[in-house]
Amino acid sequence: MESKSNEQNVIKLNKPDMERGVSLMCALAARKSIRSFSSKPLETQDLSDLLWAANGINRPETKGHTASNSLGKQEIRLYACTPQGTCLYCPDEHSLIPVTETNLIPALAGGQEFVLNAPVILLLVADVSVFDGVPEPMRSTLAPLDTGIISQNIALFCAANGLDTVARGTMNQDVLKAELKLKDTDCLLLNHPVGYANI
Repeated sequence: MESKSNEQNVIKLNKPDMERGVSLMCALAARKSIRSFSSKPLETQDLSDLLWAANGINRPETKGHTASNSLGKQEIRLYACTPQGTCLYCPDEHSLIPVTETNLIPALAGGQEFVLNAPVILLLVADVSVFDGVPEPMRSTLAPLDTGIISQNIALFCAANGLDTVARGTMNQDVLKAELKLKDTDCLLLNHPVGYANI
């Protein structure tokens, strides 16, 4: 990582590498769910590019994201969870804000042993309060829709760049909500273990 501010404890991520990866068609051909990971930590550039691909800013002039978003609400927050702790990804600054030093990977595993070896897990949390006033049934579909778009970004980035991942809904929500100090309107929708091939 490029720098760390002691004053605000913000971790500034590397600039995304726009020249890496295979073509979209090759990534689609390679996309698959993998449930076995090397415990090797992700390289700094891999983590930086992964987060940007998931939901980073690709049009700075309008603050447009790599993932489209319902009604422009940007209700999805992305957490990067490692054995050393969990950080919140801030797309505007392409940075990470430490949230807790607790290892949340066991809670994210939710009893599935293969997850425990993953060096990083991306957790997608939606604040559904931003859709107050939106009529049903549309209101209940927007956050899952946006989560799915980010999930596909993660999967395609991994397929294009030699990383393994799988989309999961299993997790210990009570523990995670308590540790991350989430509100009642924060919904834990999906998580993605990400790592290198276990060979």
